[in-house]
Amino acid sequence: MAEESFQERTEQATPKRREEARKKGQVPKSRELASVSVLLSALFTLYWGSSFFMTRLDQMLIYYLENLHSFPVTLTNMRSMGLTGLAQMGAILAPLLLVITVVAVLSNFLQVGPLLTLEPLTPQISRISPMQGIKRLFSLQALMEFVKSLFKLAVVCWIVYSTVSKGMDRIMPLLDMTPYNIASFIGMVSFEIFWKSCLAMILLSILDYMFQRYEHEKNLKMTKQEVKEEFKQTEGDPHVKSRIRSIQREMAKKRMMQEVPEADVVITNPTRLAVALKYEPGKMDAPMVVAKGAGIVADKIREIARKHSVPVIENKPMAQSLYKLVELGEIIPDTLFKAVAEIFAYVYRLKGKRTGR
Repeated sequence: MAEESFQERTEQATPKRREEARKKGQVPKSRELASVSVLLSALFTLYWGSSFFMTRLDQMLIYYLENLHSFPVTLTNMRSMGLTGLAQMGAILAPLLLVITVVAVLSNFLQVGPLLTLEPLTPQISRISPMQGIKRLFSLQALMEFVKSLFKLAVVCWIVYSTVSKGMDRIMPLLDMTPYNIASFIGMVSFEIFWKSCLAMILLSILDYMFQRYEHEKNLKMTKQEVKEEFKQTEGDPHVKSRIRSIQREMAKKRMMQEVPEADVVITNPTRLAVALKYEPGKMDAPMVVAKGAGIVADKIREIARKHSVPVIENKPMAQSLYKLVELGEIIPDTLFKAVAEIFAYVYRLKGKRTGR
């Protein structure tokens, strides 16, 4: 609708809107948080398992260097050595890859919870539309990504510069040291750069996650018209519900009119109200209201009662009390027992005279 497109999205998303967005894969998630989690896990796995990795790599290199002369240089042997080397390298890196995989899955699971959907993979025209592409290029999301990239680059450059500058006095003596000492120094400096960068990335990822949640909530907001339309879909169109209630009332009225011929008495006030009572000794504790109505309905009740020879008694206070206090299908309250009993006694005497008793 034209009007709806110009309405501001001021309403909070409904649970139904959130559920639909989730099914489409639209959830607040920070890629930075997942990236820094993977980076940290890889860094500390390499640090704490450095002796394991270095020992296995050393053994592998020694084996191949010592036995290289014993392998005939043929295509079959080279292929076999390559496959064996890849298998050995895979076995060495398996713990690292396992940790990275678990952390990557866990970091995403903690952000969005259990979610499996193929909706993001479904081809959509909007993804290849030039106008939509330009719109995404100059969106707040794109600006945020650009700012994040500049910030990360600036932070990493500053960390590298400050760390290397601090260790400049230890670089020159490396010329007189063994390759192992040089490698050890490079490893320590690299580790310091990595963990400082990770700390900065943690702060950035937290801010990014907060921004993603804000952007997600903003995108989910609805116009007042959308809320009304969803309410109609959920609760039903008010016009349809009104029609259903009208039909239900008509059906209830028909059933009620079918009970009038079985009533013992109809009490009126005398023209506006009519209440039909029925009593079955041994089955009911007290008389029950089987039909009641006002205006045209009351006229219909009196007409059916007279047609089926049901006594019609005029008692204005009693008719008003029964109409107001007793619902259809309910027995009369204790306060009306005595007055109703007198009416039933009169009706029984009247029926006795008619039968000649």
